[in-house]
Amino acid sequence: MTVTAQHIRDTLSRYLDRYPEDEGALSALTGSLADTPDTITSRKEFRGHATAGALLLRPDRHVLLIEHKALGTWLFPGGHLEDTDDTLIGAALRELGEETGIPAGSVTPAGPVPLHVDVHPIPANPAKGEAAHRHYDFRYVFRTETADVTALQAEEVTGCAWQPADTVAEPLRSRLAVAAAHSHSR
Repeated sequence: MTVTAQHIRDTLSRYLDRYPEDEGALSALTGSLADTPDTITSRKEFRGHATAGALLLRPDRHVLLIEHKALGTWLFPGGHLEDTDDTLIGAALRELGEETGIPAGSVTPAGPVPLHVDVHPIPANPAKGEAAHRHYDFRYVFRTETADVTALQAEEVTGCAWQPADTVAEPLRSRLAVAAAHSHSR
């Protein structure tokens, strides 16, 4: 089963209930859900499509970044939805494992609502036959006590690093601080 447009709508609704200040920034996503609900999960939908990302947080308040080969930049682990994904959080967990080798059993989801939904442009990639488009990236927090990168996905990732969460850009910085404080108080 694949992630449905209804699942994305429901997730977005729960997210906006928690972070109503993000509604304006997500107007492109809302528009895509209205205009292209049948293709919002397809990587071939070049008006924009949903993706899922993982914000892996350690007790020392560091978050994992990967160096993305095609884009040549540091990002959080994540990527496109697959036909076998049935939830966005499941897709984020799968991508974390694929890109870093970190097993699902060594991380714990912080909750069912994304910490952030990011809309960002992706440049055209003629080698893959992809036009410039947007990613609607649903980013979930996962916590770990023991996870370590064991195997980078060589075709997509060239490096990894743990970065202090307080160096991440807003609004993620303050949201990660709350997530870290919540996990520390457990």
